[in-house]
Amino acid sequence: MLLHILNRSPATSRVYQQTLAAMAPEDRLLLIEDGVQGALPQLVRYFDGLQGQLFALREDLAARGLEGRCDASVQVVDVDGFVALTEEADRTVSWY
Repeated sequence: MLLHILNRSPATSRVYQQTLAAMAPEDRLLLIEDGVQGALPQLVRYFDGLQGQLFALREDLAARGLEGRCDASVQVVDVDGFVALTEEADRTVSWY
């Protein structure tokens, strides 16, 4: 399993398309920094083709005033959850 980390919002960057194309069904995608905007109900549709699980970092959601506004399909993790995801992954891939 690979952990893909995306820091760009799908509303302002097309990097998410490359990320999705590179993902396998067992992979996971963690949205961080401005990428957490993709967890909002109006933007999560960009990840409809996702093979794998979608996560968003709680601290980055809180920093942007978005905590509690995520789509139900997104799993919110804190920094400890981020660490756990990296420990479970064979390797990580950062998308910027």
